[in-house]
Amino acid sequence: MRTWEGFLYLATVIDCHSKAVLGWAMADHYRTELIKDAIRMAAGTGLLQPAAVFHPDRGSNYTSDEFGRFLTGLRVRHPVGRTGVRYDNAIAESFFSAIKNEWLPRFVCTTRAKAKRQVIRYIEGFCNHRRLHPALGYRPPLDVLNESLSTRAAA
Repeated sequence: MRTWEGFLYLATVIDCHSKAVLGWAMADHYRTELIKDAIRMAAGTGLLQPAAVFHPDRGSNYTSDEFGRFLTGLRVRHPVGRTGVRYDNAIAESFFSAIKNEWLPRFVCTTRAKAKRQVIRYIEGFCNHRRLHPALGYRPPLDVLNESLSTRAAA
């Protein structure tokens, strides 16, 4: 995201079933540590199950040995799709398209701090809790996630 101070980079971890953003991190760089911070946040929720699959794109951050070892330490599987296969991270691309088109154009983000606040408002105040997602029968992601968790607990 462009600010008057320079770019602010956002990394996310999104649950494929519910489309809920489970973890996110922002920084003035796009190094591997940013992505690891987002995954740490998701792991801290307790919703990142062992043997979960992390579907990244083919960027060097995601294909590095360092990142692979990090995911192995969390017991997260790390398949990397073939070049040109756009479906591996389509959910993430859809999320980034939505935030860039539905939310951020409404604000002037003069500083990275202001941009961070808007991203947090979008994820925590709108996207996860209130945004009606067409792929979920026009229900918010956290409603679907909570329903899934209660079904799993009852089983």
